Amino acid sequence: MFIVGNFLIGLAKVIDIVLWVYMWIVVIRALLSWVNPDPYNPVVRFINNLTEPVLYQIRRRLPVIHGGIDLSPIIVFLAIIFLQKFLVGSLYGIASRMM
Repeated sequence: MFIVGNFLIGLAKVIDIVLWVYMWIVVIRALLSWVNPDPYNPVVRFINNLTEPVLYQIRRRLPVIHGGIDLSPIIVFLAIIFLQKFLVGSLYGIASRMM
């Protein structure tokens, strides 16, 4: 059980890091939307390609607010925080009981 516990700790840490990196990518995407960068820039295209599938799914289900305010990044932040607290915390808890 010691090996499984260590595996779960490692998995929880990797998931936590991936979620933090994705949150920062969404922050960068939101900041880029304010300055209207060159859409052909490879960095901008990379960030858009990473975030657009998730943001599009949320935008499709979210009602449009007067003034065109995009709330989808906020929903993504809340979902990431939930996953960090629930999923990562649960994996750490399970792993600590196994060790």
